[in-house]
Amino acid sequence: MSAFLAALVALIGLAAPTGPPEAGVADYQLGGAYPPEANVQIVTRDRTEKPAEGTYSICYVNAFQTQPGTYSWWKKHHPKLLLRTAAGRVVRDPGWPDEILLDLRTSAKRTALAKVVKGWFDRCASDGFQAIEPDNLDSWTRSRGLLRQQHAVAFARLLVRDAHGAGLAIAQKNTPELSGKGIGFDFAVAEECEVYRECGAYTKTYGRRVIEIEYTDNGLSAYRRACAARSGSISIMLRDRDVVPRGAEGYVHRTC
Repeated sequence: MSAFLAALVALIGLAAPTGPPEAGVADYQLGGAYPPEANVQIVTRDRTEKPAEGTYSICYVNAFQTQPGTYSWWKKHHPKLLLRTAAGRVVRDPGWPDEILLDLRTSAKRTALAKVVKGWFDRCASDGFQAIEPDNLDSWTRSRGLLRQQHAVAFARLLVRDAHGAGLAIAQKNTPELSGKGIGFDFAVAEECEVYRECGAYTKTYGRRVIEIEYTDNGLSAYRRACAARSGSISIMLRDRDVVPRGAEGYVHRTC
């Protein structure tokens, strides 16, 4: 039995998904796909796009909230998986009112939601992506007290299981307070961690396996501080808030 277990552990190790290159030059293309610059090694695109050829490609999935424009689909196919108040009203993200929070409160609902999201993960894998970025891990903080951190952690563990089952690495997106929870994420995507002084929470857990994104609407000081502190240690980029494609008005993409 011990020999069998050793062989099984070795097999699992061989099958472990590969994370993005440490401190690799990264681009964040959620506002629309475009050919990356020649030095870019890591590209994140929405799950509805194809991966960027010749790069480590990360598939963005809105896993904890509905994507804008999809409410009618959820209402038709999975109405009971939308988070609702006691009065029956759906709970919207106050910052993104087109996004409705998903109901993570029970094991049965988390299992049903994971089945939906697994289909997206599998599509990401078949399209050629190498990793998943599941967004809105922190949805419980905007749930009017209906969701709790423990619900997010339990659902995240299902997502990690399914991503790894599809041969994909998976990122912790923001939410530094969960970095030490042992959920099983392979790397982190940290937006504005310099602005909020949170970057250390990610590097403590993930070392060099962190992609930091700072935004132009915060000015350049946070980006410059990030570069001075961590350039060459993790991936750092500056992007416009709307992450528009290159050539569009307002486009900014810098790395250090």
